[in-house]
Amino acid sequence: MDPVTIFIVATLMMLANGWVLGLMRKSFPVALRTCTETWRIATLLLAGSAVMYASRDHMPLGLASPLANGLVLLGCTGYWRALRQFYGLPDLRWMLAPAAVGILGILWFAVLRPDTRMRVFILSTCCVFLLLASFVLLVSQKSPDGAHSRRVMASLFAFVAGFTVFRAAYFLGRGISPSFDITGDGAWINMASPMITALLPVVGTTAFLLMCSERIGRQWELAASTDYLTGLPNRRTLVTVGERRFAERPQQAGGLALAVIDIDHFKAINDCHGHEVGDVALRHVAVHLRTACRGSDLAARHGGEEFVVLWEGLDTAAALTAGERLRALVAGEPLYAGGVFIPMTISLGVAAAGEGDRSFHDLLRRADEALYAAKAGGRNRVEPAKN
Repeated sequence: MDPVTIFIVATLMMLANGWVLGLMRKSFPVALRTCTETWRIATLLLAGSAVMYASRDHMPLGLASPLANGLVLLGCTGYWRALRQFYGLPDLRWMLAPAAVGILGILWFAVLRPDTRMRVFILSTCCVFLLLASFVLLVSQKSPDGAHSRRVMASLFAFVAGFTVFRAAYFLGRGISPSFDITGDGAWINMASPMITALLPVVGTTAFLLMCSERIGRQWELAASTDYLTGLPNRRTLVTVGERRFAERPQQAGGLALAVIDIDHFKAINDCHGHEVGDVALRHVAVHLRTACRGSDLAARHGGEEFVVLWEGLDTAAALTAGERLRALVAGEPLYAGGVFIPMTISLGVAAAGEGDRSFHDLLRRADEALYAAKAGGRNRVEPAKN
């Protein structure tokens, strides 16, 4: 195929990707719609640049070159902006500066002082800056969301930036005649340029969609494993983690222990202050439990006003000490809500895994029985489980 045909094929593929993004936009969560729309616009801008390149023989150089190259720069800027929006980063005030400098420079050396070498240099420099800005943004992210597709995307930006540098060096090193034409058949690199340029709007769009899909999957997974009110792991996560740690317990030093925790007189808080204050009380206790946890500890909401803290490496005595710290922590800081201080206490039943426990549920059951004993014994206390 000749370069013009390649540009036409690339244009059709870019337009198809832009069309698909437009169809899918409403199916994305609201948080992702802005970045997907920005990515779609950037893809359409690059498609427009391909049209300009393919039809430049029918347009004045002073119009075709700045317009085509300007669309490329704006498209690269759009990709950078879409990635920043994806990661929740604000727009930079100078974000359009590289594209503006590039467009003005190309316009100057296309109309006022025609110089093909300078146009190639300016376009390549500005494009490489924008591509590397996107590459640096992608590799700097530590979030697990879209990790695999993010690496593919970063590789694409790095590859296209590398090709852009090579292409500039190739033309500048060989010398460029005033009649240079990117759609000419004289150089093999004219064949490669539109194909490499199409990688971002075609393959890059697929990678971007995968990034969005992986983030959505991660959010659904998080929603399924987290209590919506307190932000703590829910009962499903507690049981999953508890069963795994219980099974691994023989290989671990120090054993496994847990506390089942109940907020004392929680119904009275709801009845006297309302359910909204009751929700605040649940979050209040959850914050204390999360704060008191070590790196391997797990605090979870078991249901209602009941919580569970799972400790690794603690025997019965150490678990009772840890439970007493939790009790004192909550009792020592009343809840402030609705303009009043509301005293809060918790009761705890504590159990450490023993030879009689055949499963995690046995351990949980013994701690739950100890909790009932703590409540029957006057509340605001820690009760050890019976073996």
